[in-house]
Amino acid sequence: MQAHELFRYFRMPELADFRQYVRTLPTNTLMGFGAFAALTTFWYATRPKALKPPCDLSMQSVEVPGSDGARRSPLLDSDEPLEYFYEDVRTLYEGFQRGIQISNNGPCLGSRKPDQPYEWISYKQVAEIAECVGSALLQKGFKPSSDQFIGIFAQNRPEWVMIEQGCFAYSMVVVPLYDTLGMEAITYIVNKAELSLVFVDKPEKANLLLDSVENKLTPGIKTIVLMDSYGIDLLERGKRCGVEIISMKALEDLGRANRQRPKPPAPEDLAVICFTSGTTGNPKGALITHGNIVSDCSAFVKVTENTVNPSPDDTLISFLPLAHMFERVVECVMLCHGAKIGFFQGDIRLLMDDLKTLQPTIFPVVPRLLNRMFDRVSSKERRVGTEH
Repeated sequence: MQAHELFRYFRMPELADFRQYVRTLPTNTLMGFGAFAALTTFWYATRPKALKPPCDLSMQSVEVPGSDGARRSPLLDSDEPLEYFYEDVRTLYEGFQRGIQISNNGPCLGSRKPDQPYEWISYKQVAEIAECVGSALLQKGFKPSSDQFIGIFAQNRPEWVMIEQGCFAYSMVVVPLYDTLGMEAITYIVNKAELSLVFVDKPEKANLLLDSVENKLTPGIKTIVLMDSYGIDLLERGKRCGVEIISMKALEDLGRANRQRPKPPAPEDLAVICFTSGTTGNPKGALITHGNIVSDCSAFVKVTENTVNPSPDDTLISFLPLAHMFERVVECVMLCHGAKIGFFQGDIRLLMDDLKTLQPTIFPVVPRLLNRMFDRVSSKERRVGTEH
């Protein structure tokens, strides 16, 4: 369109009629139009920008020459696997030590009681308790070795990380147990891993283990360490079964009185034996080294280094089971970067309340949970629509 034609276009009678119509509008209406235009402009200027993909999505992997079809990420500079991201982090023990420094001893693990704010303990406090737990295990005769297995039968909570770090500080291996396995599978794992000591969160779980001892299904269990308080009945039942019942606090005190220097693991040492539920037959235990997990964490950091960039300013909500490797890898990344981990109250029905209180910046989820949240929001919207 030529310039003179454009001029004639804007002088058309329709535009004049529109101007006349605008002049007849009330001042409040005109102000409303202006406010709407201003808000629209502000939204376009400040709306969240789409995350830039770390690589060309049409070519998310490249073939490794001479590998008979193996492929690698295009983000790598060579065909060698990414073993570590930071020079000083080759094991999970070293990852936590880096977190202590990066955080400047900031808050590390947080938990809350119903209708209360989160309470936090610092990185150095976690390290202190972890070394006390590990020293106590040595005092009770356990070896600082990658063939020394320690059971944890508990929901996500700060003690989980403290125990795990206590084991790692002295080269021991964690063997998680979880409710959904069922007692038959738990019995199999306890015997297969030859667990003589198991940390549990609640007396109910201690009683489940004592049931299996009484029925001579797990004769190897000799010690149960409880995170929560318990009564004299459980203590006496343990004695009858030949099992020592001891509190987490008492174990910490034992280690504090018999403190030993850490004996950290090597990258090739075992860190975790992660048992599956066993789709067919008995549960299968995956032998996972420190190097394995550090490599996974490094891959996450590499892929997200231009988008997520974890830092001490970040907060993670921990509710997905720590017995599974997805949550473990995410938490290891957070700890390595000095971030905070806030634990849910243990009841998934209270998760939304925990989210409101914690306001995390990192929220690891699985599709099933997102579907539940979507259904909940949709049903609420439908109810509101019906009421109106």
